Amino acid sequence: MSTRLFLAEDDLILADALKTSLSQADFQVDCVNDGSLALQILLHNDYDVVVLDIGLPNMDGLTVLKNIRQHKPSLPILILTALDGLEDRVAGLDAGADDYLAKPFEFAELEARLRALLRRSQILPQSVQQLGNLRLDRAGQRAWCNDTPLDLSARELTVLEILMSNIDRVVTKEQIVSELGSDNAEVGLNAIEVYVHRLRKKLEPCGVVIRTIRGLGYLLEKQQPHSFDAG
Repeated sequence: MSTRLFLAEDDLILADALKTSLSQADFQVDCVNDGSLALQILLHNDYDVVVLDIGLPNMDGLTVLKNIRQHKPSLPILILTALDGLEDRVAGLDAGADDYLAKPFEFAELEARLRALLRRSQILPQSVQQLGNLRLDRAGQRAWCNDTPLDLSARELTVLEILMSNIDRVVTKEQIVSELGSDNAEVGLNAIEVYVHRLRKKLEPCGVVIRTIRGLGYLLEKQQPHSFDAG
């Protein structure tokens, strides 16, 4: 299967040459030369890797990059630009770029850098756990659904961590209360039901489900076709 690559480049001749070369290297390439259009496409479509020029019309590449990082923190993005000063490289990397390649360049180097980005993106850090389209970063205390950050309260996040630590195993309400921390005396069994109810709503688009196992507790698992919640 071809790797989906998005290219945003305002030089039409270079863009055409890159699209041809990358296609021959087994990339499936979509290409635009406008920053605002690039942002809209990236927000609403999934790609494996992005090559982004800084000098785009209507919206510059750094603005596009900063916006994309808010919604797709793990998407590999390489900046391709004629701006090669130290300050330019620092600005690009600080804005969220994974790599930076200055023009002029050799295509072989670009392809090698893209392959390296793809390899790194396929290796999740040990603190990151994934189920379906749900990704949890325990170290960073963040969670994403389809690369969109989830808005979770501290206790909702803790309940999610407990459930993610016991995928396909039943977790009792009492177990959740005991693991909520030093303030667990303030948390009753009814409160756990509230947290789980809220999590269910927020996890609906993620391809996972929290099932109620009557008389036992809760079970986090991947959503199966035509499955339904037991409670």
